[in-house]
Amino acid sequence: MNYNLGLQTKKTGRGSQFATALVLLCAFGAVTQAAAQRVTPPITPTDITPDVDNTAFLVGHAFGSQGYTCLPTSSGGTAWNPTARPEATLFANFFGQPVQIITHFASINANPNDPTKPVSLGGNATWQSSFDTSKVWAAAVGHIDAGSDASCPNAGSIQCLLLKSIGNQEGPTGGKLFAKTTFVQRLNTNGGSVPTTSCSVGQTQLVPYTADYFFFHGNE
Repeated sequence: MNYNLGLQTKKTGRGSQFATALVLLCAFGAVTQAAAQRVTPPITPTDITPDVDNTAFLVGHAFGSQGYTCLPTSSGGTAWNPTARPEATLFANFFGQPVQIITHFASINANPNDPTKPVSLGGNATWQSSFDTSKVWAAAVGHIDAGSDASCPNAGSIQCLLLKSIGNQEGPTGGKLFAKTTFVQRLNTNGGSVPTTSCSVGQTQLVPYTADYFFFHGNE
């Protein structure tokens, strides 16, 4: 069938904007549906397994980086130190295409679960929905070394983690995807480990990594 592509190029950008909005709407609907379905994470060691009364509801495949800074050592030398939290973009596949669903970064916990505890001004690990802008802040409560388990098979990569929610926040229009998230698992890490090169004090380096992040909420 012949399509008049020349005619399409002369139209305003409204059609393109509508198509983009439709794709995003479908993706958001798929994420919302995924949140209502059971996600099956791999079996993990006790140290990085959430409490039994929690269920995985979403998984995102992350592409990001771990930051390191070169600092002096007590022996007079220098060494790389992880002085910045990982940052990543998480994707899920919809209609055979990767779609960004979550952004992972560090930020100050704006809605702590326990307001009596001091809030870290250095920021906490944060995950924010790309669709409804709800957030979860979490802190590590368990870890295993990469290469020590089938859920974390890539030796020499950054550790696999269990993180527990220390704060949750709805989106400004009432988005609730992460409003009740209780735990986050970082599994299947690949890359991101400490650089092996020599360094000068003050030098920084970003090391790329990938991982799978599983999100849990309490059973109701």
